Amino acid sequence: APGERDRARCCATKRDRASLAFALQVKNKAPAEVQITAEQLLREAKERELELLPPPPQQKITDVEELNDYKLRKRKTFEDNIRKNRTVISNWIKYAQWEESLKEIQRARSIYERALDVDYRNVTLWLKYAEMEMKNRQVNHARNIWDRAITTLPRVNQFWYKYTYMEEMLGNVAGSRQVFERWMEWQPEEQAWHSYINFELRYKEVDRARSIYERYILFRALAALVLVHPDVKNWIKYARFEEKHSYFAHARKVYERAVEFFGEEHMDEHLYVAFAKFEENQKEFERVRVIYKYALDRIPKQDAQNLFKNYTIFEKKFGDRRGIEDIIVSKRRFQYEEEVKANPHNYDAWFDYLRLVESDTDAETVREVYERAIANVPPIQEKRHWKRYIYLWINYALYEELEAKAKRTRQVYQACLELLPHKKFTFAKMWLLYAQFEIRQKNLPLARRAL
Repeated sequence: APGERDRARCCATKRDRASLAFALQVKNKAPAEVQITAEQLLREAKERELELLPPPPQQKITDVEELNDYKLRKRKTFEDNIRKNRTVISNWIKYAQWEESLKEIQRARSIYERALDVDYRNVTLWLKYAEMEMKNRQVNHARNIWDRAITTLPRVNQFWYKYTYMEEMLGNVAGSRQVFERWMEWQPEEQAWHSYINFELRYKEVDRARSIYERYILFRALAALVLVHPDVKNWIKYARFEEKHSYFAHARKVYERAVEFFGEEHMDEHLYVAFAKFEENQKEFERVRVIYKYALDRIPKQDAQNLFKNYTIFEKKFGDRRGIEDIIVSKRRFQYEEEVKANPHNYDAWFDYLRLVESDTDAETVREVYERAIANVPPIQEKRHWKRYIYLWINYALYEELEAKAKRTRQVYQACLELLPHKKFTFAKMWLLYAQFEIRQKNLPLARRAL
């Protein structure tokens, strides 16, 4: 009966499953004598990868039907890959390049257009498309593609560079200039402006290049109003451009405009070094000296290392002994300033600094340095810490007596004696020097009172 046959088939299936489960049971759970490590498995897998496979057989096409069949199969393969994942642009490019290799330019165009519908922001896609048209001498098609590319993605500089290069190679100078003008309306980066300038210089259009520089400098100047530290290299490049083409008056005017533009708030040593070297080339040595001194008086010393170096070289080449000594003194003053700034209680550095300024500076500057030095009172009221400090007052008083009026000398002695903590310690030398000073001034009552 049918029911009995089904029951028999079900029992047979259960018996087969039971026997299979019994066969799959592990009978011996002891470790194997030869162990296989993970390193060995990886090595064997790598060795199997390196096995050389026989190359696929080559197909020889002998008639038109076989060629059409081959094209149909390849196109079906490409279309299937695209259908699986439309966003993989490499599949589109391979498809289009294959059609191009068969001289099917119209089909390749269609593929590129379909790909652009999928991802019009892909830069490589535009480049491959335009390069295909250029290779096949389809100039108008290439222009159309570049126009669409720079309209769609105007911030991709590579499109502009290739477009202008293509027009220039075709001898269409006016068309290339027009593309550059469209590019400059987007206010691109610095290199784009210089490419436009170099393009004009290749065709000896110096006036056009100057007008581009003016536009660029004006654009950068307006942008610099927002910036904290504007860049000076563009002004220097503009001036060197004028100098290179022997427009020396224009170059000097550019430097002067740059100095006026940056003012004293954003002074940069590179601008003044370049300005001085320009004047040096023009044999205007007095102008060079004035530029260096003006910059050194206003730029912070820590930012003027290169300026010091170039000024020293200039004085050694064209200056006299006095000028060389001036620049050396300036450098030494800067070194002493750094030392006393690092450690204001380094009295030996103050002594060296004062000895330098006394030999080569006016009285007001010397007094200023003395006042700065004596303001650094030792923090501990112990005599051993004051022994070097007290000589700053002594030297100050002697300088005032020898170089200035007696009234200021008396003020120095009195200020020093008021500063000393006499209840803890004092300096007999200061009392005696003050008394001797009053005797020299024939003021015996004050001398007796001091003693």
